[in-house]
Amino acid sequence: MTPQKDNGNATPHDPDASDEASGDRRRISRKGLLKAALVASAAPLLAGGGVALARDAASTGNGPLAPTPECDDGDDTTPPQMEGPYFKPNSPRRTSLVTPGTPGVPLTVSGYVFGRACRPISGALLDFWQADTNGAYDMAQFAFRGHQFTGTDGSFSLTTIVPGLYPGRTRHIHVKAQAPGGRILTTQLYFPDEPRNNTDALFDPELLMNVRSVGNGRQGTFDFVLDVAQTPGPTDPPTDPPTDPPTDPPTEPGTSWASGTSYRAGDRVTYGGVAYRCLQAHQAVSGWEPPNVPALWERG
Repeated sequence: MTPQKDNGNATPHDPDASDEASGDRRRISRKGLLKAALVASAAPLLAGGGVALARDAASTGNGPLAPTPECDDGDDTTPPQMEGPYFKPNSPRRTSLVTPGTPGVPLTVSGYVFGRACRPISGALLDFWQADTNGAYDMAQFAFRGHQFTGTDGSFSLTTIVPGLYPGRTRHIHVKAQAPGGRILTTQLYFPDEPRNNTDALFDPELLMNVRSVGNGRQGTFDFVLDVAQTPGPTDPPTDPPTDPPTDPPTEPGTSWASGTSYRAGDRVTYGGVAYRCLQAHQAVSGWEPPNVPALWERG
């Protein structure tokens, strides 16, 4: 397959919308200060040489301005980016995108998913896709595609390879992230010290991973901060998956599955004359029909 340049076929968005000043919110955000600093100098780093992570804000309550979003003041959620032309729904559920003998530089990406109050989100959906070591995307099957759910502590881990380059883009990994019952964030993750970072029009330093070399491979870390309201407080119980607004009509058992509907764990639907039970809260989209996504639905 001949690689193509990513285009803007995703829903348009304004990555800086949360920084717009209006009414009593006329203030300078951390994100705005960060972008101004990045124009004048290199991205701020931790003492160990990597960018700060959202987990640092969660543990210390302060810290340096950082490309990887902090989440202590509610305005630094992970920036969205375009989906590009290579997304495919219905990826398999798996945490490893490689098999023994897969060519390429081994890469592990790990981290956490937080809400705006720096509390971890359990059961968040993460759907990854990327190019192979030659810069090509598999559109016939599901090579280098897979989704997973965060653990009870909000953690995730992905085993893959360093994606190859293709014309017009720097190295990157695509991801869709969604809290249970929440909106989908579509974005991309980037590698530090890549020469093409300076020429890629889509590159955003706020989406840089921490990456280090380990043996013959590399390890990357990144924390996602989703636009999910939370009540801060270290003594609070773990975050429960958000539920639909009380004005939403409940999903009645036995109703037909429908794209665009918000389903809760335990909801029952029928599809193609077969009954299914929901395993994970989510908003249905075309391609995620019950027989296609065993991670979300089971028969019976």
